[in-house]
Amino acid sequence: MRVLKFGGTSVADAAAIERLAAIVRRERDNDPRPGTVVVVSALGGVTDALLGLGEQARTGPADQALIALDALRARHEEVAAAIVSGDALAELTSWIAEQFDHLGSALKTLSALRELHPSSYDGLAAAGELLSSRMVTAALSGQGLAAAWADPRQLIVTDNQHMAAVPDMRATFTRVTTALTGWLAEGTVPVTGGFVGATAEGITTTLGRGGSDYSASILGAALGADEIQIWTDVDGMLTTDPRVYPTPRLVPHLSFGEAAELAYFGAKVLHPKTIQPALAREIPVRILNSRNPDGQGTWITAQPSRGGSPVVALACKRKLTVIDVTSTGMLAVHGFLRRLFEVFERYQTAVDVVTTSEVSVSMTIDNTQQLEPIVADLSRFADVVVDRNQALVAIVGDHLQDDPGTFGRVVQAIGRVPLKLVSQAASRRNITMVLAETDLSTAIARLHDEFFPDPVIIGHGSERVAGTRGGRRRH
Repeated sequence: MRVLKFGGTSVADAAAIERLAAIVRRERDNDPRPGTVVVVSALGGVTDALLGLGEQARTGPADQALIALDALRARHEEVAAAIVSGDALAELTSWIAEQFDHLGSALKTLSALRELHPSSYDGLAAAGELLSSRMVTAALSGQGLAAAWADPRQLIVTDNQHMAAVPDMRATFTRVTTALTGWLAEGTVPVTGGFVGATAEGITTTLGRGGSDYSASILGAALGADEIQIWTDVDGMLTTDPRVYPTPRLVPHLSFGEAAELAYFGAKVLHPKTIQPALAREIPVRILNSRNPDGQGTWITAQPSRGGSPVVALACKRKLTVIDVTSTGMLAVHGFLRRLFEVFERYQTAVDVVTTSEVSVSMTIDNTQQLEPIVADLSRFADVVVDRNQALVAIVGDHLQDDPGTFGRVVQAIGRVPLKLVSQAASRRNITMVLAETDLSTAIARLHDEFFPDPVIIGHGSERVAGTRGGRRRH
């Protein structure tokens, strides 16, 4: 039994949905055992568009927002007409119209109240996944696959923390097995939207941006899946971000620990929370490219890879802010750090990296919405300096602890690039550095050349062999 999750680019239009249907059919043909669940994101860009319309309606007349909403409706109707026909199209179009009528009413209410409450935010944000999952269900049925739509609000039970709801795993597992086991046993493919849930009272919630991967992992854990597949628009996890370094390599295998570190420190392919339910049940996760379904992809399993480089990949984050807190009052005084981190807890702001010395603490944050009051509260008992436009580089690998020379190689490769912070986790699975954002591409290039020398193709004709360049570039 497997769960297949398709991201926004994998359901972006009619052609993408056709590819999705072909992948589902192939998976079923390759493994005749019953048991395939499909989880989908909203059509590419739809969630952002809906939230933008909510903000537009909140701050101005509803007319312009409603005009833009009609354009979104037309996009969904156009895709629907390309993937189904006849009575199935009439039924789907009617359902789409009903959903957009509800959205139009919600925008009018927002315009009148001038307030976008978190519950209203979730109501808007959830619509994209509800629409896309119903459309994918129709597309699979239209191609002769037995498929049934499962409303995610009836599956994922959460608390009432809107916009970042926390699932109640026990209640969710009960809901999921009750709702889906019968369909799976008879060979029907349940299709549902990711990212969306509801409170026990039925109020719509969302799991936070990027939560569709998390939904798929939760469903896989609830059903005891043999595998969770994340279908996206890249061939798998890469050795670094291709937007920073243009020629990264595919990473064929990662451990759960390595994947979690990479996701947390900025790898966009996988949502950080995805690993948790899969790890708890030791369910392998595969990352695959819906535009290249024959590709190798990346396997993520409980076991670390054997041999090879101690570094499996480099992750990075931009737009970080470093907060330096200095006070002689922390020297040999208990309670200082508690007081300091209580400030961040008060303003619900997560800290990524922390380093300390005798009289100072330095921290990075990527959410600066509450920066001003945080600095004001910290300044009551310490001197505070804020550095914006910083970036983070994480060198990740389970075998870092087995090779004490790796840190020296990192420092040598970085050369004269100035570092703001350097940290190594207790797990010794990563080395983390914070530096100016303007130095990020240089640092990544030097590290990538050190640990992943560029592959080149040597030979001629049809006999071509992969090799590596003898030298390393310096920047």
